[in-house]
Amino acid sequence: MSMSTAEDGTAATEEVLSADEYRERLRDLPPSAKLVAKVLETDSPLSQGQLAEESLLPDRTVRYALNRLEDVGLVDSRYSFRDARKQVYYLKN
Repeated sequence: MSMSTAEDGTAATEEVLSADEYRERLRDLPPSAKLVAKVLETDSPLSQGQLAEESLLPDRTVRYALNRLEDVGLVDSRYSFRDARKQVYYLKN
């Protein structure tokens, strides 16, 4: 697997992950990242604050988890339609 695909904005948005590939990318991540991914599976898009509230994790831990998920190409973000000052996060697959 090439990380350049995840770093390249155009290729990463078109990538569709199989369930096995999704699980493989998630496997080596910390438990906080797995929990954030699970919350996003059930309810997304969510802001960092909403993720902290839903997961019962501190804001700092959620930020770390989101960074790790973004590093492996599982999560992406966009500006909120309701409040353009906030970003919301969602799973790519």
